[in-house]
Amino acid sequence: MLTKVYGSAVFGVEATTITVEVNMDKGIAYHLVGLPDGAIRESSFRISAALKNNGYKLPGKKITINMAPADMRKEGSAYDLTIAMGILDASKQIKAKDIDQYVIMGELSLDGSLQPIKGALPIAIKAQEEGFKGFFLPTQNAKEAAIVEGLDVYPVENIQQIIDHLEGKTLIEALIIDTKKEFYDSLENPEFDFSDVKGQETIKRCMEIAASGGHNIILIGPPGSGKTMIAKRLPTILPPMSLKEALETTKIHSVTGRIKSHSGLMSQRPFRSPHHTISDVALVGGGAYPQPGEISLSHNGVLFLDELPEFKRTVLEVMRQPLEDREVTISRARFTVTYPSSFMLVASMNPSPSGYFVDANNPLASSPQEMQRYLAKISGPLLDRIDIHIEVQPVPFEKLSEERKGEPSKIIRERVIKGREVQTERFKDNDSVHYNAQMSVKQIRKYCALNEESKTMLKNAMEKLNLSARAYDRILKVSRTIADLEASENINPTHIAEAIQYRSLDRDGWLG
Repeated sequence: MLTKVYGSAVFGVEATTITVEVNMDKGIAYHLVGLPDGAIRESSFRISAALKNNGYKLPGKKITINMAPADMRKEGSAYDLTIAMGILDASKQIKAKDIDQYVIMGELSLDGSLQPIKGALPIAIKAQEEGFKGFFLPTQNAKEAAIVEGLDVYPVENIQQIIDHLEGKTLIEALIIDTKKEFYDSLENPEFDFSDVKGQETIKRCMEIAASGGHNIILIGPPGSGKTMIAKRLPTILPPMSLKEALETTKIHSVTGRIKSHSGLMSQRPFRSPHHTISDVALVGGGAYPQPGEISLSHNGVLFLDELPEFKRTVLEVMRQPLEDREVTISRARFTVTYPSSFMLVASMNPSPSGYFVDANNPLASSPQEMQRYLAKISGPLLDRIDIHIEVQPVPFEKLSEERKGEPSKIIRERVIKGREVQTERFKDNDSVHYNAQMSVKQIRKYCALNEESKTMLKNAMEKLNLSARAYDRILKVSRTIADLEASENINPTHIAEAIQYRSLDRDGWLG
């Protein structure tokens, strides 16, 4: 007897439906075809034990299982339940009603209980698009899959539950989630807040500008000056994610199996902070079976690289293309996958190997030559993609000992949202540009026009400070954001003057 059951494979952040055909014939054999990987080939042992422990058996017949399309590589243990249900139906051990109307996925334990799978959300989206009646999957993944409207999602604890449901004995209740309510209810108070930061008003102003315009930023300062503390609080002043952004972000984390069982939709912008020993594959994504890297896990959020010069140069260089294109393409001989990677880059670094700026009164301070060698670990093209460079000085004792708290993130976020609203209106007819940091040269010329006074100020600054040519467009972008925060249609000299202060690494002689 031939039975067809359906599973799904995830490539990139999209799913493809897999037809699992199970055929029973005379003889004794077990053939599994259709490019399965090692985990799927081992499934027969898990399935045999699970069936036996639940009162069923692996038939003593010639079993042929084909996973179509046969030329597409399948991986992982999530097909255990799919294959097991196909075997039970094909051998007539159960009378499964409408088994071909469902997508069935789950890893089997030897006692028949189910272990969580990866990629439940994209699988559910694909099942709904293709008109399947429902989706059976492990209980731990049910909440993220139930986000998809128009698809019945059935949380399953063990194989006996799904058998009883398909035979009409004990029905599993479909999990229903109000996606919008789930999204807005989860916008909880953040763990970190800018009110905890004492002093550093200039740095907080920089972070506000960066958040408003989506600008990449690098913080340069000695140990203990608060670089990491400030960076961790950046997501708290970014505008809340839209429902569309939340779905995009959740899909990526679902593919890697990072969605917690008690949560469904991600509503908080991700903040990723990989260690400086990370490999280029772990950062960008890839592997024999490509998985999203840290920059894709940072999509719609923040990627924080602490002590930037300590990262391997090859690792940093592979970020250049994703920073420009806001996506990562990974090519293999037989397929190509693309992951979104629209993130804000926040980097921090000590100014020198010793950690200090040039200071004649500090015995630990480094020389300008040591600082220059240390900075040279970061390539010019990468620095060219960072709009704001700011020096962070240690906070004096008087500020640290103050009882008064700083301005809370909630107030700063309100200003950031107003600045983003101006940019949303400006770029409403452009699908590829959403905020100032994404502007092309043509758009900079259109939206960052300067009056004569502003032109003169910028010209004098570039000549006196010997600013590089690459700093010119960055200053204009940041100036446009500063003007937007003040609801100014024109870029004024004060906006230009402030933006010039935020190009420390481009100044000739900043090393002392």
